Amino acid sequence: MSDCCSTNDKRKNGYDLAVIGAGSAGFSAAITAVEQGANVALIGHGLIGGTCVNVGCVPSKTMIRAAEALHGARAAGRFPGLAGEANVVDWSRLIEAKDDLVTTLRQKKYIDLLPEYNGVAYLEGVARLNGQGVLVGGAAIAADKIIVATGSAPSLPDIPGIADVPYLTSTTALEQTDQPTSLMVLGGGYIGCELAQMFARAGTKVSLVTRSRLLPEAEPEISEALTNYLAEDGIAVLTELSYRAIETVENGVELSIEREGRPESLTAQHILVATGRRPNSADLGLEEAGVELSPNGGIIVDNRMRTSKPGIYAAGDVTGRDQFVYMAAYGAKLAAQNALNGDSLIYDNAAMPWVTFTDPQVAGVGLSEVQAKAQGFETKTSIVSLDQVPRALATRDTRGLIKLVADAKTGRLLGAQILAPEGADSIQTMVLAIKFGMTTKELGETIFPYLTTVEGLKLAAQGFAKDVAKLSCCAG
Repeated sequence: MSDCCSTNDKRKNGYDLAVIGAGSAGFSAAITAVEQGANVALIGHGLIGGTCVNVGCVPSKTMIRAAEALHGARAAGRFPGLAGEANVVDWSRLIEAKDDLVTTLRQKKYIDLLPEYNGVAYLEGVARLNGQGVLVGGAAIAADKIIVATGSAPSLPDIPGIADVPYLTSTTALEQTDQPTSLMVLGGGYIGCELAQMFARAGTKVSLVTRSRLLPEAEPEISEALTNYLAEDGIAVLTELSYRAIETVENGVELSIEREGRPESLTAQHILVATGRRPNSADLGLEEAGVELSPNGGIIVDNRMRTSKPGIYAAGDVTGRDQFVYMAAYGAKLAAQNALNGDSLIYDNAAMPWVTFTDPQVAGVGLSEVQAKAQGFETKTSIVSLDQVPRALATRDTRGLIKLVADAKTGRLLGAQILAPEGADSIQTMVLAIKFGMTTKELGETIFPYLTTVEGLKLAAQGFAKDVAKLSCCAG
């Protein structure tokens, strides 16, 4: 079978590769291809830069950091002799500063990069596959291969009335020039937890509502601890419930739920929907072109980023898996290399780190205990609370824990999760440990710097064989 987009037409608008989507994945694919000498059409529609820089990672994390600054001042009293207080004095200026950062990074990391790569032609317009190539704004372009990297968008939960209320998303919530007085967050995943805590620390009255538990993919010990910490921030956390209906009322929005068999009603000025994201795969002509989609709308790809149609590849959030910006860029790079060089590279997410930027931060890599058992491993685990980690004692903040999962037969590390104020910057050690097959004994014998959060990983590794509470500082 010939490639979908092959052409003998060598007109000046013919390309080696057409990349649909101008976000992180799209740019990664385009740059990778150009560096190999390819002629690339990068097709974008709307704001260049995609989700991360415009409405995702960048705006949310700078707002989260601002809220952490408020909390840090207020928490100064944990040190004897200190007192502190901080408040939001001008919410609109905070939003304006966030927007300025987004604009600057979009310019520097996307728009200004285009002239640096002579082999990339940026085409603005709505793209659609037509079975032989790509239509951009209705005009056909010829390309030997295609990569679809159109990202994702917030999805709505199946709640009667949801489409009729003025709900916020993770995007529009961070565009409010007036700070909400009260906010109901639907969804206990990483977006819901991060934004709920951010708004609560900024002074908004927040409730966090979810059908399951918080961070359902995280270890249950971590989920339970995080629930308690968010409650300490004044958030009303309601879990393990079902949604019944939602409607607009005089003072905002009212959600009807059922919890433990009893009906309840919750009201807030605003409701923020953070119940997941859907792949941006509609209206691209994918199915008509022979590209198979999963039930959630994600483009089905194999481990070489190939779709069901020869010559068409996909990467990033549009595949419906591993929806992190760094995985999008990684997958897109592989897609470009395979499209141009014979499909030899395999997508590997076995040591993929993930982070939730709450405070304490949650970070993980590899298999959870449940996942390891489901894959047939006989497991052993070690859990160390942060009150055993000298760094946490020195900073007088012992919120959190570390859990390691290992193969009981071989001692090989299978997974790790960290709940700690500096957990995000510690997880990469476990990424390398798992990637290179380290055992619990080898990790426990590795030299770590004292008075660091990452030292907790050494203690957790030692915890498989001994009681770390009985060790002196730096012992072992």
